[in-house]
Amino acid sequence: MQQPIDTNDPQVFATVKENQYFDRKSARKDADEIAKHIIAFANFAGGKLVIGIEDDGEITGFKRDKAHDIEDFRQAAIVCCEPSPRVEYAEVPVVNSNGEDDLILVIDIEPSAERVITRRRDKAVFLRQKDKSVILDREQVIALEYDKNQRRYEDEIADRSSIEDVDSEVMARYKAALGTSSPDEQVLRSRGFLVDGHLTNAGVLLFAEYPPKFLPWARVRVLRYDGIGRETGRRMNIVKDRTFDGPIPKVLDGVKAMVSEQLREFQSLGDDGLFQVVPEYPEFAWLEGVVNAVTHRNYGYSGDYIRVSIFDDRMEIQSPGKLPNLVTLENLRHTRWSRNPVIARTLVELGWVRELNEGIDRIYGDMDAYLLNPPTFSEPNNASVMLTLENSISSRMLWRGGSLEEIVGADVLDTLSEYEIAAVQLAMAHGRVTTKGLADRTGKGNKLCARTLRGLVDKQILVWHGTSPNDPSQHYTLAK
Repeated sequence: MQQPIDTNDPQVFATVKENQYFDRKSARKDADEIAKHIIAFANFAGGKLVIGIEDDGEITGFKRDKAHDIEDFRQAAIVCCEPSPRVEYAEVPVVNSNGEDDLILVIDIEPSAERVITRRRDKAVFLRQKDKSVILDREQVIALEYDKNQRRYEDEIADRSSIEDVDSEVMARYKAALGTSSPDEQVLRSRGFLVDGHLTNAGVLLFAEYPPKFLPWARVRVLRYDGIGRETGRRMNIVKDRTFDGPIPKVLDGVKAMVSEQLREFQSLGDDGLFQVVPEYPEFAWLEGVVNAVTHRNYGYSGDYIRVSIFDDRMEIQSPGKLPNLVTLENLRHTRWSRNPVIARTLVELGWVRELNEGIDRIYGDMDAYLLNPPTFSEPNNASVMLTLENSISSRMLWRGGSLEEIVGADVLDTLSEYEIAAVQLAMAHGRVTTKGLADRTGKGNKLCARTLRGLVDKQILVWHGTSPNDPSQHYTLAK
C-alpha cells in the first residue's frame, strides 16, 4: 500500500515512485504550477512535495538552468491558494547533477479538514489521485465539499416533503429516546430536521415513511447466495433477496432480523470445557458493519444502494461512495470522522451508535475472539466501501456433527495426553488452534503447548500452517 514518506533524504526522493502522498517537481516550474500540487495534496490527505528534482529523479536543485528563486515557492501556498493551506518548509542541502552544492525545497502539506482549497486566480480545485493532481469538475467539487462538511448533503432540503411524510412509529420511538412529549413538528424543527415546512435529507432518511419517494437510492438490499460466488442466468444462485427501504431505524431492525435468520450456528468449546452453540460470525461485527454503512454512506452518490451479500464463506457489506476525504484504508481503524454527523448523532440517541469509529476496533477484536480472520476493508472500483468478514466454514465442515473419537480414532484417543486432547478440541471447535490459544485453555506455558502441537503434527492429527517458526499468523488445523 502507498504510505506517506517520513524522511527528508534526497536519495529517497530521487528514487521512490510518485504516489498519492508524494511528488517531485523541477524548480523551473512556476509558483502557480507548484500551487496546483499543494492544493491537490491539501484537498486529499496531505503529502510531501519536493522542488528541485526532475520527474525522472535527476537532482537539479535551484542553481541549474536559472531556476526560479526558492522564495517564490515558499510563498506559493499564501499567494496562489485560497484559503491558504497549512504547510511546512525544509531546505535540504544536495549536490546537483552538475556537481554543485545546491538545495532542494521540501514542502510538507497538511490535509485541509474543513475547507476545499482552490487556486486563487481561477478558483480551480485539484485533488490528488494516485500519482496525479487532477482538476475537478463542479459536481466533483460539491462531492468534495460534502466530504469536508463544508457542505452537507444531509442538511439540504427535500423540497417535496412535509410533516405528512413522517412515520409516526419511528417519531414516537425518537421522542421516547429524547424523553419529550412535545408535538412532532416542534421536535423536528428544534432538531433541524424540518425547515420551512420541508424535511431535510437527514429528516427524510431517518423519519420519512418511504424515503425512496425523495431519494430513490436510499435502501438496503440483503442477498443470500448458495455457494461462494455470484452466478447469472440459468445458474443464478440467489436464494434470498429482500430490500429494506423505510426510515433508517426500521431498516436496521429489518436487516438485523433477516441476517440473523440466514446465519448458521456451530459448536465452540467454552471456558468450562463444554461445547456451546455459537453463530458463524460475532453479531456485533456484522451488525456494526451494517450500521456504519447506513450511517456514513455517501447519500449524495445517487444511483446505487447499500448491499449485504451473504456467501457460504464470507459476508460483504458494501456502501456507495468512496471513503471521506481524510479517511484512508490505512487509517480507517483509528480515524474518527462522520460524513453525516446529524444522522450519526440521531442513531446515538436511538441506541444504534455509541462513539464514532470505536466500533471498528471492536469488529477486529470480536473476529479475533472467534478465531476468525481479521475484517478487511476495500474500495471496489474506487466508488464504494466494502467490509468483508470471512468465516471458517471450510474447516468447520470437517468436524461438524463428529465426535472427538470419530476424528482421531478410539485407539489413538487412548494414547493422547490431556493437553493433546485439549488441542484437538480447540481445532474442532474453532477450525484452528494456536500455541497461545492452547496456552490460554490449559494454563500452561507456550513452550509446552508448542511442543504438544508439533507432536500432534507428527502423529498426523494436526497440520501446521505458516511460513516460518516466527510467523505470527501460524496455526494448526485438523488433518483431513
